[in-house]
Amino acid sequence: MLIEFLGAAHEVTGSCHFVSFGNTHFLVDCGMEQGPDLYVNQEIPVNAAEIDYVFVTHAHIDHSGLLPLLYSHGFRGKIFATQATCELCNIMLKDSAHIQMFEAEWRNRKAKRAGKPEVVPLYNMDDAQGVLEHFVPCAYETPVQVTDDLKIRFVDAGHLLGSSSIEIWIREDGEEKKLVFSGDIGNGNHPLIKEPVCLKDADYVVMESTYGDKNHTIPPDYASALAGVIKDTFIRGGNLVIPAFSVGRTQEMLYFLRRIKTEHLLPEFENFEVYIDSPLAVEATNIFHKSVAECFDEEALELVRQGINPIGFPGLKTAVTSEESKMINFIQKPVVIISASGMCEAGRIRHHLKHNLWRKESTILFVGYQVPGTLGFHLLNGAKEVKLFGESIEVHAKIENLPGISGHADKDHLTKWAASFAEHPPKKVFIVHGDDAVCDSFAAHLREELGYDATAPYSGDIYDLATGACIKEGSRDQIKKKEKATNHASSNVFARLLAAGQRLLTVINKNEGLANKDLAKFADQITALCDKWDR
Repeated sequence: MLIEFLGAAHEVTGSCHFVSFGNTHFLVDCGMEQGPDLYVNQEIPVNAAEIDYVFVTHAHIDHSGLLPLLYSHGFRGKIFATQATCELCNIMLKDSAHIQMFEAEWRNRKAKRAGKPEVVPLYNMDDAQGVLEHFVPCAYETPVQVTDDLKIRFVDAGHLLGSSSIEIWIREDGEEKKLVFSGDIGNGNHPLIKEPVCLKDADYVVMESTYGDKNHTIPPDYASALAGVIKDTFIRGGNLVIPAFSVGRTQEMLYFLRRIKTEHLLPEFENFEVYIDSPLAVEATNIFHKSVAECFDEEALELVRQGINPIGFPGLKTAVTSEESKMINFIQKPVVIISASGMCEAGRIRHHLKHNLWRKESTILFVGYQVPGTLGFHLLNGAKEVKLFGESIEVHAKIENLPGISGHADKDHLTKWAASFAEHPPKKVFIVHGDDAVCDSFAAHLREELGYDATAPYSGDIYDLATGACIKEGSRDQIKKKEKATNHASSNVFARLLAAGQRLLTVINKNEGLANKDLAKFADQITALCDKWDR
């Protein structure tokens, strides 16, 4: 009974944990690392064809974004997630594939002119569509017997629509162990969605620590604070541009904007217009509307009972087509523009930055965490000039950050969540999903504050869950992350070839015992294929 940490170990993104017992192998999350280069550090260091199951805590790309890559490398098992997570992944993984294919095409135009090798996307739309067929929707609080020796249960983590902590019971050699994976724990003061559920017992806990070293500075009222930023921007005659993740943060901003309208917090500009410029955000908002009963908190439910749409209001407009998106930048009056991605690394937000960063009248308002190395991080930290679409843009717009608006629990909320296990302390708490120093400091905090045996594993660390001992150490050089500047042309394709070979061996072993005639036919097919390529 082993657990290996493959991602989000001493780093914030790329969540992935590998558990094996007997002949069963499963992942908890399979997320993409997010940063300045899409193609760096996205390897899956396990044989995808041998993975039986994946349990997904929520739909954010840093927890689900490599599932299509897993599929392209031979995974054909089942993926369990909440109903809302399944629906959100249905749009987010296809959107991720589209972005990568578009970016690869754009890079290849430049590469061809420069005589450089072809860039290959991590995965394509076929991979995204293929893996989506393996999703199994589950209800909150309902135990799911995956096998005779494996049971899971999803509970609300209060981070995103459909987000969950996952309880996992494993039985091996007559002994049962309970694992709890926190997923991303919600802030506790979110609009729309419910509070995080605190669990009481576990043998082992794998816990996030994104804000494990700080407490959020919460403004007296989000809507009032946002109204102040809008007023200041509109008086200057500029646009308010909000980079926001299409799922979760966009809907929260709509909730606050509705309050500004209905509570008349901006009387000088009562009829201001808000544009959601993201097809993904539009689809995600529709999923929010469908998930009222299961996921909305009591305040949002009460609005629904009164016939009020918590995230709808007069003046709200959507841009779905690229032509509708382009037209926003020709509007002559100040408007609010919400567009993805939240870290400004891809998507339509980059076009709106191109049109507004150079304008001293406009404001760029960040409302979420910015990973170091991303364009959003550089802007928030005082960049005076940035490059967009090959063009240098001087930064004259006002750069603002609305503190306290975070989907992640802060240090106090994380400590409260962990303290819920105090009556039955876990044998060990593994701290993941935080910056290098934060993982260590929060683990030390839990040791001192709660007396837990807490540690921050590194990528590649393997622990024996029967004893709690570390039986293999992974990389201790995690902070200096493989600073290779790969174009991914050969690396991704060759990785897929290796994965195909591994899958072939798996299939061969599964067919042991077939009739000699069938095995001979299979062998002839493999031999013919080898002859074709053995040049």
